[in-house]
Amino acid sequence: MFKHIRNVWSIPELRNRLVLTLVLLAVYRLGFLITLPIVDQQALGESLKRRGDSGMVQVMNMLSLFSASNIGMMTIFGLGIMPYISASIIFQLLGTVYPPLEKLQKEGEAGRKKINEWTRYATVVICFVQSYFWIMILTGGDNSDSIFIKDFANSYYMRLICAITMTTGSVLLMWIGEQIDEYGIGNGVSLLIMAGILSRLPTALGTLIGPAMTDGISLGGRSGIDRLIVLVVVFFGVVWWVVLITQAQRKIPVQSAKHVRGNKVYGGRTDSLPLRLNQSGVMPIIFASSLLMFPWLAFKQLAALDIKFLGIGELCTKLEAAFGNHGGFLYNACYIMLIFFFCYFWTAITFNPTEMASNLKDYGSFIPGYRPGDRTAGYLERVMTRVTYVGAAFLSLVAVIPTVVSGSLNLDYTVSSFYGGTGLLICVSVAIDLIKKIDSYLSARQQPGLLDVQE
Repeated sequence: MFKHIRNVWSIPELRNRLVLTLVLLAVYRLGFLITLPIVDQQALGESLKRRGDSGMVQVMNMLSLFSASNIGMMTIFGLGIMPYISASIIFQLLGTVYPPLEKLQKEGEAGRKKINEWTRYATVVICFVQSYFWIMILTGGDNSDSIFIKDFANSYYMRLICAITMTTGSVLLMWIGEQIDEYGIGNGVSLLIMAGILSRLPTALGTLIGPAMTDGISLGGRSGIDRLIVLVVVFFGVVWWVVLITQAQRKIPVQSAKHVRGNKVYGGRTDSLPLRLNQSGVMPIIFASSLLMFPWLAFKQLAALDIKFLGIGELCTKLEAAFGNHGGFLYNACYIMLIFFFCYFWTAITFNPTEMASNLKDYGSFIPGYRPGDRTAGYLERVMTRVTYVGAAFLSLVAVIPTVVSGSLNLDYTVSSFYGGTGLLICVSVAIDLIKKIDSYLSARQQPGLLDVQE
């Protein structure tokens, strides 16, 4: 292991990129120590504790998990990177239904830069709306004005300042992610999300092991050794399963045609075309979780209006509670449907069977039993549809594991989200991607990779 570390730090360019990435991640974590000017953090913690397992707290926990934030602390980075992710989702969806934007996507680097520019502008707007909305929610009901410094509790000017501050913080995080992409190592947004998840590790360990320290270890109960053993087995089992599925591939045999050049015969060998089982990575879970926040917010506002006509107000109250309960049937059913939708949507964007069949034909290769062209494209599309179904089912199962573990073992959501599945899936996927990018620098200099065994 130490040889691998020395090899990594012996390459100047890779060393500089790693140092820059670590410094920017440290800046990201330091931002959580800078609170908003009008918030009393102790009173805020007591308010959230009083709300207990309410829908708002569950939504805030889910939002914090996927946005590299801790919105409950009301810091300058309280919104995290979620507004940027939301803006990216909007433009990716528009790119499939809005012809001018679809045409811009096909213009290469120039089109991509223009779309990124529009995404940044949209991020600023979404940041401001979300930040002001959350501040207004925390000042309404349940005597929540006590979480703010008394002199500023009802000051719209100070609330506006807080919204601008949180917007600036999220824009800074967006900039940090882009700098990591260009000058660091790995995917900037993914690394920020992983860092936010790993920052929960001390809290999760404290919540899990704390009762054993105070009550002693016994069988059954909060500090039962049987429960700890089950959690350890689940943890390593999920990690093994996530790595297996993340690396799994469906290999399609490809035969290259023979051709003669001079006195030599080239080609005629059999190769394989690998199709990843989980083609879309963790993005469907992030997209689905982001979109499911909007129904809860919408029904919450409609329920507050208390519309008496045809029982709309009562219906909105029930739907608000349903979408706020992450262990409920309606929420999980919509969650799974959105995961399947985004898996196929993401695959349709990144995988073009017609283009791949054309490339195989141009290189003089073919899939045995299928003629080059439309027959090959149709076969690739059918295979990818089946592979995507398995990958979507895997992601759906991983996404609901935290809810099942939390409910069956009566665990806090902080523990179940980290040890259960979704958090591990993101961390493992980002770690594998980071290792591959580091290995690309090592292989370019004929050095063994991080996972290669040295004798």
